[in-house]
Amino acid sequence: MIYLVEHFYSIQGEGKYGGTPSLFFRFGGCNMRCEGFGCAEKAADGVVVVGCDTVYAVNREHFIQNWIPITKAEELLHIRSLYELPKAVDIVLTGGEPLIYANDAIFIKFLEALVKDGHQITFETNGSLDVDFEEYPVYKECVFALSVKLFNSGEPLEKRLRGDVIYNIASNAKDAFFKFSIDKESINLALEEEIQSVTMHSPQTKVYCMPVASSKKELEKNTEPLIAFCKEKGYNFSDRLHIRIWDANKGV
Repeated sequence: MIYLVEHFYSIQGEGKYGGTPSLFFRFGGCNMRCEGFGCAEKAADGVVVVGCDTVYAVNREHFIQNWIPITKAEELLHIRSLYELPKAVDIVLTGGEPLIYANDAIFIKFLEALVKDGHQITFETNGSLDVDFEEYPVYKECVFALSVKLFNSGEPLEKRLRGDVIYNIASNAKDAFFKFSIDKESINLALEEEIQSVTMHSPQTKVYCMPVASSKKELEKNTEPLIAFCKEKGYNFSDRLHIRIWDANKGV
């Protein structure tokens, strides 16, 4: 079963395509919890759930009212048709972790229809789940934002770093780039080494570093130290425009 948590038309706030008008589909479910990021959200049942800044798309147990079951690709295509969009606008598939549905027939049919209509598709993925580019060649037409998790996510190394997966995606996709979430406290001597342990699996892939943030206040706290780090190491700094403009609001 595929679950859709939300959809909205906005600008891409992060990474290589920052500022690009994009239609977002946020899917429910993830193979990680990332409690180390410390972003907390109170569910309707009163439980405070800790994880990433989209914990409501990860934890179905406490946010089940947000999770919409999808039984056929036409339902997703109908959602796209509800928006008055510029021709072939970018489509961003995010989560949670959208690649948990990578082999689902409904998901593949949806992707094929989007590509046929001329859309650029960008996956926002943690880079730990593999893609079969031969079985499903539609993925060769997609862009992958490889948001590989670092130690500050709280996830074990063997789970968050899959060199074979990174290499496969970066080698076969239409385009790919690394996008790391970094907080002020993580900027130390070990950070550069850890980033290199990820990028070594695709050395030619561009690196973007963005501040950990679930609010504008947290974004501002982590921004200047991260910019200094990027200037020193030669990485691209990625703002998080949606948070800077709309703070912690959803659907933007």
